[in-house]
Amino acid sequence: MWEQRVDVVIPIHGGRALTERCLTALTAQTQAHRAIVVDNASPDDSAAAIRARFPHIAVVALGANRGYAAACNAGIAHGVGEAIVLLNNDVIVPPRFLERLLAPLDADTHVGSVAAVLLQPGERVIDSAGLTADPTLAGFPRLQGRPERSATTRHPMLLGPAGAAGAYRRAALAEVGGLDERIFLYQEDLDLALRLCTAGWSSVLAHDARAIHLGSTTAGRGSALQRKHAAAARGYLLRRYGVLQGRRAPRALATEAIVVAGDAVLSHDFAALHGRLAGWRAARRIVRRKLPGDGLDPTIGFLRSLRLRQTDRAIATSSQTDRVIATSPTTMTGAG
Repeated sequence: MWEQRVDVVIPIHGGRALTERCLTALTAQTQAHRAIVVDNASPDDSAAAIRARFPHIAVVALGANRGYAAACNAGIAHGVGEAIVLLNNDVIVPPRFLERLLAPLDADTHVGSVAAVLLQPGERVIDSAGLTADPTLAGFPRLQGRPERSATTRHPMLLGPAGAAGAYRRAALAEVGGLDERIFLYQEDLDLALRLCTAGWSSVLAHDARAIHLGSTTAGRGSALQRKHAAAARGYLLRRYGVLQGRRAPRALATEAIVVAGDAVLSHDFAALHGRLAGWRAARRIVRRKLPGDGLDPTIGFLRSLRLRQTDRAIATSSQTDRVIATSPTTMTGAG
């Protein structure tokens, strides 16, 4: 068991019932920790309700919706733990989750981050086992859609934790400057993983640290808002890492053109295009970041990358199912 102090940072924007369910699950953890809820100007009474029901939990109110990265950074700054767990309020954790997630940090001082295995409701299918990325920096939930027994496989390559649940060494986060607050929502976990990899920190998967992820309950999977934010992050990263100025440029341009055109046809709007342009402008006059020497998966070719994006969109359009699940009781069976 991790013997150092642990901070669990939970950024929220509404979703009071989800947050209360998440915090209730945290009270049963075998690993000692301090929970820090960061309220990103929730439209409901989440902050007041949490203070009343969970008086032992720290609540940091930002006063305005500053985005996911800013909320995480505020929670990290509020804590003092040598290990930090970033956790979405729509993740339901069994009692030994933190203990198992933090074990790799204790075992190897070169490990900077640890990914969890997040399962879709029903616990038979993987939602993510960390992140993987192709040579153009297109990131994907690793092993998404595969049977839960696949969590121990080594392929595709692990780049870092998914933002919904991951553990980080505070020293590693301090070295790379935390999360990039220019990214409002989505892919900030990918950017962080890229920077940790470039800095020489390794990431591992805790295959026995499993939890249920309800999924995209803030912006709504497949909504125009969700797609616009995701597209803005993609445009920002393309420019920040100079992807369109190197040998990866032809493939990246072809892929982005197909994705934007396909999204316009399927969604009858230009959220994907407008988002990418906004993200591209946001990265103007900012120092370019280095691409990691390893960590990107060269086996994810052009066609496979497109198939992975198609799979991700198919899952994203299941928002009606998500709304039903989010209001239904969920328990972990056999994942304790």
